Amino acid sequence: MTHSIPDQEHILFLLKELSNQMGPKFERNTQISLSRYELLHQLYQVDEIKQSSLQKVVNIDHAAITRHLKQLESEGMVSRRRNPSDNRETFVQLTHEGRERIVTCQSDKLSFIKQMFHDFSEEELRSLVTMLIRVQANIKEY
Repeated sequence: MTHSIPDQEHILFLLKELSNQMGPKFERNTQISLSRYELLHQLYQVDEIKQSSLQKVVNIDHAAITRHLKQLESEGMVSRRRNPSDNRETFVQLTHEGRERIVTCQSDKLSFIKQMFHDFSEEELRSLVTMLIRVQANIKEY
């Protein structure tokens, strides 16, 4: 089956534009960036995690995670501590304020998602998920 290169290129640019639009609109709705929300969400799932492990889970570089965590720490949402047995490792955990923040963001996040997928059927959403997973797998293999 042949695919139209202009159609594929159009999809590429649509995905890029969606990515560019999503972050600022999510932040306007929730008062937190999508990247920082993802960090808080991942931390909400665990009691404590090594910063390097968190970095791998959210798939961002070392400098970016350090920058985000320093900002979240200054806002009182996370705490970090050095591993006493290996000073090179840093453990991260949500503070009480961070836990409250992620919980209060839930309704704003759900509202954003609801608007983003307004008028999509369940079947369309399942198909979209399947296709995006395939695109992601193809990119990983490249």
